[in-house]
Amino acid sequence: MSQTAIPTVPPNIKVANPGPLGLFGFGVTTCLLSSINAGLIPPASIAAVIPLAFAFGGTAQFVAGIMELRLGNTFGGVAFTSYSMFWWWFSLMLWTLGAGWLKAPAPSGVATALLLWGAFSFLLWIVTFRLNKMLWSVFLLLTITFFLLAAKDYGLGDVYGKLGGYFGLATGIDAMLLAFFELLNAVAGYTVVPLGTPFVTNPSLAGRIGVGI
Repeated sequence: MSQTAIPTVPPNIKVANPGPLGLFGFGVTTCLLSSINAGLIPPASIAAVIPLAFAFGGTAQFVAGIMELRLGNTFGGVAFTSYSMFWWWFSLMLWTLGAGWLKAPAPSGVATALLLWGAFSFLLWIVTFRLNKMLWSVFLLLTITFFLLAAKDYGLGDVYGKLGGYFGLATGIDAMLLAFFELLNAVAGYTVVPLGTPFVTNPSLAGRIGVGI
């Protein structure tokens, strides 16, 4: 019985870097939500965040994450798919609460979730010492953002929420700049803007981490 051959990608076809897609999805959505947390735009603007979080922050990042895994980039795959699910969690929580399907969770419940996301981001930040410095700065700012927002929901004061908003804005802008630089370098075909050499290098792993973040 004959078997159908599985088509393969010709070796001369260039595989795109999904990093900028995921970073832009993360950065744009983070900036919009953080503008609310910082008090720069009205709280009612959350209605604009939910669909953006589903579409760009959630779905686009998930696609980028799957592409990163396919390319062998473990860090990029874990980061993008995980934070895409963060946006789905956040959007589904607000959507179901707004529809009256669930009762509002205790603030400490949301605070604990944010604390766990901060711990998760901190662990990824440690890994970024072996990646580029721009990515390192994104995860440092993101970790601080989650911890500040958690502190606010634990009842330590609204000032922590506002500070979390400003740090979130810095995180989103940093992520979008990294996305822009990666996109520019990819289109140009050479390094126009260096992303910063890693703090820690391991020559034995050179070329095994993958492209993008």
